[in-house]
Amino acid sequence: AARSNLIAETAAAAALEALESMARPMAVLSKRLEAILEDAPDWLDSQARARVEGSIMALGWRRETVAAWMAMLGRVGGASDPDFVDWLAIDRVEGREYDIGMRRHWLDPTRPLARVVLEPAHGVLVTSATLKGAEDWDVAEARTGAAHLPHDPAHFEAESPFDYAANTEVLIVNDLGRDNISALAGAYARLIETAGGGTLGLFTAIKRLRAVHARIADRLARAGLPLYAQHVDPIDTGTLVDIFRDDPRASLLGTDALRDGVDVPGESLRLVIMERVPWPRPTVLHAARRLAGGGSAYDDRVVRAKLSQAYGRLVRRAGDRGYFVLLSAATPSRLLSAFPPGVGVHRLPLDEAIARVKAGLAEEGGVGGTSDARVADPAARQV
Repeated sequence: AARSNLIAETAAAAALEALESMARPMAVLSKRLEAILEDAPDWLDSQARARVEGSIMALGWRRETVAAWMAMLGRVGGASDPDFVDWLAIDRVEGREYDIGMRRHWLDPTRPLARVVLEPAHGVLVTSATLKGAEDWDVAEARTGAAHLPHDPAHFEAESPFDYAANTEVLIVNDLGRDNISALAGAYARLIETAGGGTLGLFTAIKRLRAVHARIADRLARAGLPLYAQHVDPIDTGTLVDIFRDDPRASLLGTDALRDGVDVPGESLRLVIMERVPWPRPTVLHAARRLAGGGSAYDDRVVRAKLSQAYGRLVRRAGDRGYFVLLSAATPSRLLSAFPPGVGVHRLPLDEAIARVKAGLAEEGGVGGTSDARVADPAARQV
């Protein structure tokens, strides 16, 4: 171990020297360019000035990158920096290793956000329906970087204009095996058929998404229900969403990008299915942030935010309605505060969930009903 440490420190020292030899001439060149701007020669017209200013800015960015690399190398064999999380990582794609490197991330990424974006601004407005969820404003300030500002931010909270309780329900299916891909695919197919398309299927793993798509795409196509999928169809996400939005009988499978950023109002989206609770992946970075953020309470905040974002795809304008189906019996009751107050939450077998979706979507005027497994959320939705 001692020999390995010595080799690593020697290599780091050599790399550090090489980076310093890059940083020094960049600093000298940047100062010379700044001197040209201060004592402008006759040939420095507006276009030339713009090019010089652009060069100074580009040099600054590269110097910051080199400085970050130098700081990382200083970590090898040295003391850790409490503001950062450092680790060695191997990147793999489908079991094939293609890259290895040293990684560094901010433990709290809102600190540089506050310094670089928020502090220089004349004013910043942050809005979100999941800004603080069921918690207090301290959580919202920590999440946005406002906690690092020298002055207290102003808060504003408003009730949602949408009647979530009357127009949506949450169904937690409690009779599917956790790792049974065939049963999972069958549940997706039956639910999509019941809804007649108009379904957004969300996955926490690309591998499971592809496995489900491979099992149900032909079946749905024969029923006249087109199925599209991220990571399967060679189409960019924006185009996939446009296709999905334009065809009320189409369905779309995807991962995080669809959970957090899809706006499909109207009949084109009336059913959202999640294959399991979106727990954070157990990475080195997550472990460090979890320790700093309060342990399991940190995980719960992350999961509630993801559930709220996924559920929020259902209602984008007045008149939207539908069902949010979670195919995981292992859904803790403490997470149900992710959903708006009054929304019915039901734990039931798949057959009953399908019957409820069929009956609810056939009705006019709403799908909401009385909850039988609900944890009240006293918080209003934030604008």
